[in-house]
Amino acid sequence: MAMAETSEAPGIGTDDFGISEREPHQTSESSKRKAIAEFDPNKMRSTKPGIKRLILILSVLFSFLLGLPFLLKSVEIYRAPLPFRAIDSLLNGIESNLVVLPCRFQVVFVGSDDEEFSESRAEKLELLILERMRKLTGSSPVCGSCGNNYTVSVTMESGKDCIRNRNAGNGCLRRCGEIDISAFGGDLKDDEAVDEFLDSVLRSDVDCTDSGGKLYTVVMMNRDEGSRVVVGKHRHAWILGKVEEIEVVSMITNIFVNFFMNGGKKDGSIQPEFMPVGADGRIVLSFSLLNADPHDWVYDWDFQRIDEILLAPVVEALAPISNIRVESQVLYHTPKSSFAQWDEKLASYIFTAKDLPFFVNSNEWHLDTSIAAGGRSKVLQFVVYIPSAKECPLLLRLPNGEMSMTNGFISPMWGGVIVWNSPSCLRDSESKLPAVHALSSQDLHAISEIFMGQIRQLFGLNSDNVQFAGSGISNVLPSQRGFAEWELDVLSRRHTCFNLLSCATTLGSLSRLVQSLPRMIIMDEIGKQVKYSLEAASLAQSNSSLGIYDASAMSSRQARTLAEDAFFHPSIMSISYYSFEHFFAIYTPFFLPVLLHVLLAAIKEWKRYKQERAKYLAWKANAGVES
Repeated sequence: MAMAETSEAPGIGTDDFGISEREPHQTSESSKRKAIAEFDPNKMRSTKPGIKRLILILSVLFSFLLGLPFLLKSVEIYRAPLPFRAIDSLLNGIESNLVVLPCRFQVVFVGSDDEEFSESRAEKLELLILERMRKLTGSSPVCGSCGNNYTVSVTMESGKDCIRNRNAGNGCLRRCGEIDISAFGGDLKDDEAVDEFLDSVLRSDVDCTDSGGKLYTVVMMNRDEGSRVVVGKHRHAWILGKVEEIEVVSMITNIFVNFFMNGGKKDGSIQPEFMPVGADGRIVLSFSLLNADPHDWVYDWDFQRIDEILLAPVVEALAPISNIRVESQVLYHTPKSSFAQWDEKLASYIFTAKDLPFFVNSNEWHLDTSIAAGGRSKVLQFVVYIPSAKECPLLLRLPNGEMSMTNGFISPMWGGVIVWNSPSCLRDSESKLPAVHALSSQDLHAISEIFMGQIRQLFGLNSDNVQFAGSGISNVLPSQRGFAEWELDVLSRRHTCFNLLSCATTLGSLSRLVQSLPRMIIMDEIGKQVKYSLEAASLAQSNSSLGIYDASAMSSRQARTLAEDAFFHPSIMSISYYSFEHFFAIYTPFFLPVLLHVLLAAIKEWKRYKQERAKYLAWKANAGVES
């Protein structure tokens, strides 16, 4: 039986188990063909995605981000640090605790040699005086006054005996036995002589360095003469005659409170309209002589004489309160705005208090010619108005119906006006030019006295020493400097309080303004001015607590001036600062569109790169090929 032959396909063999064998390269090619057949270009990619586009876009984005700090630095507003806490502390301290300066009062009873005094009587008088003073001052202290921060000492002398109350102390009080009335050889009714005698006795104690405020003295001289109460031009007063004890206590407390505390008035409160000191601590006294119609007459004056008589002592006396400068001028063709009515009985033209608001002709009176008129110095105008022949003589009628003795008036915070009529009220000949007349020495002296009264009124004092604070005052001696020493003390206390309040209020406003505007420019100069202002205010408070009046007034004036300088600094008044909202509104239209497109491009490119890389990884996993 023949065996059949089985043919084999070429290239194909079988192993011992009957399994066919293939060539290795044929298996690899089949796998590749299978992978190619399964490749999806939407889900796979065979090449590694590039990162050049991604790097390029990210570099542009990072350049924007890196340039942002430089942009913010280039538009940064410089702000010097300000002591906000110190400012708030000063403001709260002054508002809660009013500035009250200490005062010291002493009463000296000078009796006859046979009169007997006792310590119990001195203690009783001290208690009576303190009780009545508290009733007059009230429970709520007035800023710039002595308030309840005062002491009272009572000394009783008779011959060689001297008794003083136990609570008086020994600091800066006069020594017993120094007031020897028998050594005074003049008339006790000669007020000027008695005033100088008491000043020579008490002057040595005034300059005492002990703290506690100025020392004010009332001397009671028990003599068999008519009762007389006189307030001197220094820091003392005296009572002459035999007066009942209760009446003496009333007189003494009236002098202490109404004069030495309140400056000759019952109300010692501060009125801002009677604080005519500029924000820079300066006052300009501008004096003008106005010829209403030079066709009628022309008048001139020797102003240097007025300066010597009136102004030089006043400038020296008010130096602790303000830096005063004086100017003068003569103007022509300066008619007034109001109309005057003819009075047949007086044979004069009359203008009343209702006409005063319209008297000053601001269109024709070019008074603000001072170089300080445009600054922060206070300019007080003092005008001598010479009416024309058509309204001469011109007189002022007061609201009570009486005629004014001075024929002048004041306007608070502006100045004063004096109407001076030509002696003859007859115009010069029309055929020639009017001659230039000069005000006589008597006229200049009278005008100077009226100006002095107006200056006193503008500072919140009585115009003269006739208007007394209470009844029973015989005389108040005037001072050649225009202000008595006790009046200058009152002005120093008032201006110390006013300046400190103004300083604290200005610095508080500056603090709130700076904190509300973060883009405001704060220069180093402003920071220094605020710092020095706080230091000056602290020094003023320290001097006030010690009773150093002049030093406290000068320090408070400096504190207010520095605060005003800081608040009105030119850099603060500039319009170069703006809010953050304004900042974004300006720069957003320039940078936001470009930055937004770059950011969107970076996000889009990053997503594309991640998608392409995922395709590449999917292809690698499917094909089994290593990258």
